[in-house]
Amino acid sequence: MTQPTELSSLKPVTRNEVAAKIASYIPEGAYVNLGIGMPTIVANYLPSDKEIFLHSENGILGMGPAPAKGDEDWDLINAGKQPVTLLTGGSYFHQADSFAIMRGGHLDICVLGAYQVSESGDLANWHTGDADAIPAVGGAMDLAVGANKTFVMMDHLTKEGSSKLVQKCTYPLTGVACVAMIFTDLGVFEVVPGGLLVKEIFNEMSFELLQSVTDAKLLKN
Repeated sequence: MTQPTELSSLKPVTRNEVAAKIASYIPEGAYVNLGIGMPTIVANYLPSDKEIFLHSENGILGMGPAPAKGDEDWDLINAGKQPVTLLTGGSYFHQADSFAIMRGGHLDICVLGAYQVSESGDLANWHTGDADAIPAVGGAMDLAVGANKTFVMMDHLTKEGSSKLVQKCTYPLTGVACVAMIFTDLGVFEVVPGGLLVKEIFNEMSFELLQSVTDAKLLKN
């Protein structure tokens, strides 16, 4: 567990800032699934001059940003039951067809939340293993192995101060060696042989401080 002195030195960015960072890593023309929870925020930061096709596993392709308050259409929701908008040319279809898109390798990127990610890219995001926890697999397993690249958006530390980037996952796995990049409130990381390559560190934090609060092995860019 991270020491209190280390925690007091951290300057994490907001979830909105993490979402904006992820949006900047999504290329023109990409077909992207945004997972339930934090990843849905990414839709609000995709630039209007970049054509990106957002997919939802309940059967939508061509989602736009969240609707303005008062303009919600509760017949048009994403997999997390949040109201969404549909861009010109967007469509909705049967969930079986949606999973065929996911499993058939037709998505360029999926963005998922996580409880843990290992330094080798293993993903644990559906169950903590606690006796009173409610498992929630959803389509995460299909997305993690079906998308060409899996991005993870999560807090760097648990509420107790433990690292969520670990040497080896202790929670039940969603997928093995499936994560390509990780975006936390402390930085951006790429899964490479030998550990996690630090692509960006937020708020001018030192590499040494970042490593001290991270269980996984970090590599300098």
